[in-house]
Amino acid sequence: MSFISSYLHFSPFCYLRSLNNFILYLVTMDRVGILKQLGEQKSAIYCQYEEKAEEVTGEIRHCKKKGRWFVAAQLSTFLLAVVSIAIYATYYAEMIIVASGIFFVLAYIAARRLDDANSEKLERLRAVRAVYMNETAYLNGNLTAFRNGKKYVNPHHEFSFDMDVFGEQSLFQRINRTVTSGGSDLLAGQLCMTGTKTKLEIENQRDAVNELAIDESLRTSFMAVGQLRGDLIDTDEVVAVVEKAKSLPLPSFASSSVSMAVAVVSIAGFLFSFIAALLDVVPSSVPFQWGLLQLLLMIVLCSRPLHNINKTVGAVSKQMSMYVSLMEIISGCHFSAKDNADILSRLSSADGNALRSFKQLKRLMDSLDRNGNPLYRMLCDAFFLNDLFLVRRFAKWKSCYMPRMTEWIDAVSRFDALVSMATFRYNEPCAKEAEIVDADEVVYCAEGICHPFLGSKAVPNDFTITDSHYYIVTGANMAGKSTFLRSIGVNYILAMCGMPVFAKRLRVSTFSLFSSMRTSDDLAHGISYFNAELLRLKHLITACRENSHTLIILDEILKGTNSADKLSGSRMFLEYISQLPVTGIIATHDLELSKMSDERPSRFHNYCFEIKLTDNVTYSYKITSGVARNQNATYLLRGILMS
Repeated sequence: MSFISSYLHFSPFCYLRSLNNFILYLVTMDRVGILKQLGEQKSAIYCQYEEKAEEVTGEIRHCKKKGRWFVAAQLSTFLLAVVSIAIYATYYAEMIIVASGIFFVLAYIAARRLDDANSEKLERLRAVRAVYMNETAYLNGNLTAFRNGKKYVNPHHEFSFDMDVFGEQSLFQRINRTVTSGGSDLLAGQLCMTGTKTKLEIENQRDAVNELAIDESLRTSFMAVGQLRGDLIDTDEVVAVVEKAKSLPLPSFASSSVSMAVAVVSIAGFLFSFIAALLDVVPSSVPFQWGLLQLLLMIVLCSRPLHNINKTVGAVSKQMSMYVSLMEIISGCHFSAKDNADILSRLSSADGNALRSFKQLKRLMDSLDRNGNPLYRMLCDAFFLNDLFLVRRFAKWKSCYMPRMTEWIDAVSRFDALVSMATFRYNEPCAKEAEIVDADEVVYCAEGICHPFLGSKAVPNDFTITDSHYYIVTGANMAGKSTFLRSIGVNYILAMCGMPVFAKRLRVSTFSLFSSMRTSDDLAHGISYFNAELLRLKHLITACRENSHTLIILDEILKGTNSADKLSGSRMFLEYISQLPVTGIIATHDLELSKMSDERPSRFHNYCFEIKLTDNVTYSYKITSGVARNQNATYLLRGILMS
């Protein structure tokens, strides 16, 4: 024994144990570092997600253990049933053996069903754990688990391209938790500020987001449905199937009460003839011929309608099942926020219950799936005219629920988008609610505003924008001008969506937003960089004419031309645009442009991001009034050349 102890102490086992301890130490130290970086409030949420994930992991282990027992039970009961039948058939033909065989068959069926239920629960638990793990990754800055909305990227949109609303590490990727493509589209539309919203509409949406944010269990269950599927539920495909099903031709007997009465009489007659044949009252050929006739009638009358039904709705069977799961989650809740209550009301109205409708359709599709077994179909049609009742069930479902299917799908998409926004609200406890003011002018008053992507590294700034005024922002390269401009735009987008903003206080009105910060050439279409800038400014002017109040955010006007031409063109543009109902923030390296505040001090104002040049370049990232004095390009280039 001492030899074994010595071997374990000095062998590779000792090395592996030490390595595991070292890895555990690194993980623990990494976790401590993460929690320190997140801050107190976010750390609490991070720990909560971790604890929930660990709880679910324990339940998963328990389910796996139960699953092994169920498999053993199925195997043993199946073998015992086979042995009972063999004994009865060859050695011991007693009723006790028959009863034992029946018992073991029933026990096998029960074990199989319990195993199926346990497997479904296991999959749900794994999906829930994935949700918690994804959220801990989000808090740690890892967004790879979430769709980035790349398909929504539009360089010609008024502001979304400049504000990094879509794409890798985008605002959309930070918010998006949608499980349906319809919810994803609605969320994208919200972030693009599609359509005008009133103060009341924004506040109602904010209330809905806040109500869902505190219901962590609801949101997790909802998002877990998406993890089960592994991909977005294709809302467009489901809607297309619904529209196609509306025009699906069905035979007249599908909704006829006469055909129903005839079917009942025929089934009853067949059963009576079958019993009579067993009692030798009629020849055994009578029920056989009767059943064969019923089977042939079903083939002639119902094969084509059933084929069309299965072809139409069968393609979205899995997705319909997911909609049932989503509606079950929503229908089991009680909401006080108006927008949430409206969604629940639309799904649960007495004249057309969405959950009931989708459940009926799901059961119908399950029946169609079972009907795909030829033997099962032949027996069910011969005995019970099963195909006829399937066609009738679809016809009844279609007449009762079809008109409102699209409305219900839209309601789920709307709720899906709200769940994403609510999760963002929950994950960002330090963010504040914006104050929306009802004013017919541009109002933007921010205290401690910062960019939401920077986390704890963000430097807050105070800034107030007055209607029809222009703010020329100067500063050195990398001093923070572009980040500040995006902070203004991104936080306004969040405020208009009823989501929290990254500021100590933000007071805004509703207005249009237009930016020009990231113009690029398009060589494929023969558009140079300078031409692209001109087209962008033309688009800006058109948009400003169409809206009552617009805030424009510009980063270097006319970058694609020489300094003198750039200054002259920039002045001309600002003088023209100032005649429209427009307010603007313009970042520039051209210090001569700041002289417009001397000529028109009531409309133009100078602000800057100053740097300090000593042995190193010091960036404060704080905006102050005035014009920047120090530039860093020559300084930094000299350092490179001398190195």
